[in-house]
Amino acid sequence: MLQEAVKTSKPVFQARRPRQKQRSIAGSMLAALIHVLLIIGAIIMAGPFIWMAVTSLKEDSQAFQDPLSLLPNPIVWQNYPASLQAMPFGQAYWNSFYIAIVVVACELITTAMAGYAFARIRFPGRNIVFVLFLATMMIPFQLTIIPRFLIMQRLGWLDNHLALIVPAALFDAFGVFLMRQFILGIPKELEEAAIIDGASRWQIFWHVILPLLKPPMAALGIFTFLGQWNSFFVPLIMLSSPDLYTVPLLLNQFREQYTSQWALMMAGSMIAVLPVLLVYVLGQRQIIQGIALTGLKS
Repeated sequence: MLQEAVKTSKPVFQARRPRQKQRSIAGSMLAALIHVLLIIGAIIMAGPFIWMAVTSLKEDSQAFQDPLSLLPNPIVWQNYPASLQAMPFGQAYWNSFYIAIVVVACELITTAMAGYAFARIRFPGRNIVFVLFLATMMIPFQLTIIPRFLIMQRLGWLDNHLALIVPAALFDAFGVFLMRQFILGIPKELEEAAIIDGASRWQIFWHVILPLLKPPMAALGIFTFLGQWNSFFVPLIMLSSPDLYTVPLLLNQFREQYTSQWALMMAGSMIAVLPVLLVYVLGQRQIIQGIALTGLKS
């Protein structure tokens, strides 16, 4: 009986093997198709950047020649020094850099403190306040620019970098949400052990919680730096002196003065985008991790 059962079971196993091979082949073909589509999408997305980089090394006559040549001939490296000499990019670089650094440093502290308060400190109306806090993310910031302008005017901060630094450093609903979600995943036993050792609330936050917030703080710091470096609308409203211009404002002025010189414009655009590109390349792991952290338990 056992031998007959083994004989009858052989065709079943033999029939399963071709099906498994077919499934593996179909899975490999699907994965290859997905990769091809992703590569095509990446090339399409990188197309404008590639065109900008190539055009920055061309002569003006080559920018729109027909048929359009992909590679510059000859390569005009002089476009970059000419762009730096045409506009005070050095001052604009410094303005954008120090504004972004100050905002990042202050925002990381304020969002970490607020996130810890919403995650661990029980106070009346905590959940309601948190929901209202998050609701501000649904309001376009263009709607708040007039009240913000009036407040800055009353404070005497118009045409001053404080109008860009203080509001951004003290309020970031997304940052508070990110910190709160991460802190909720930290075991409470760590804080209870610190309380037994006699630690105060501030000591718990500074010595226990804050060192564990490095992943979300790194991601938020990169997001904030990129946002501040690329900010155009708010500096356009608040600043009027060319010496205080950030890189996007100076690049806009560069476009107005050198409309017909496309090679210089593309070189100036490359100079403006290089820091952002460098930050993204070096911090892409933190950026992806920051996006994933927003899905932690609530």
